[in-house]
Amino acid sequence: MTDGWVRDRVVLDAAQMRRVLDRLAAQIIERNQGVDELLLVGIRTRGVPLAEALADRIEASEGTRPEIGVLDITLYRDELSTIAPQPVVKGTRLPQRMDERTVVLCDDVLYTGRTVRAALGALVDFGRPRRVELAVLIDRGLRELPIQADFVGESISTGPDERVEVHFPSTDGDELVEILVKEP
Repeated sequence: MTDGWVRDRVVLDAAQMRRVLDRLAAQIIERNQGVDELLLVGIRTRGVPLAEALADRIEASEGTRPEIGVLDITLYRDELSTIAPQPVVKGTRLPQRMDERTVVLCDDVLYTGRTVRAALGALVDFGRPRRVELAVLIDRGLRELPIQADFVGESISTGPDERVEVHFPSTDGDELVEILVKEP
């Protein structure tokens, strides 16, 4: 690993991750009674491949691929001044018509809730969805804000001194979820 973090344990291997993604996609379809007016929005960075993986599975099941958007929340973060002196904004890509649609925000890990709070702030600057739901691959607890996911792939217990990393083939070359700890 890099920057002083080492693998403590693997939470999901590739096969387990595929099963979790299949289950999340099925739950999204069930809750929304299909995919009409559904928009999956991935929060940069790892929420984007999650949204794409869910869209692939929904299309395989329903025969229709939901539209995908990309949301960059860099300028909406409450800790913007501590991220970097000049944060890099990678851009948001959302469809023209978002109003009156169900938006499923997708993110890899739900932790403090601050990322989701920032995403909600950014999202409403682009339109007014009928409903916003949250899908996360991993809920690691330790919330600082009263935010809860509608769809959770796996809930795990972690400490504040641990880091959860999600790997997708499109971004990392492999598929797994691991917990890292600081090197002694």
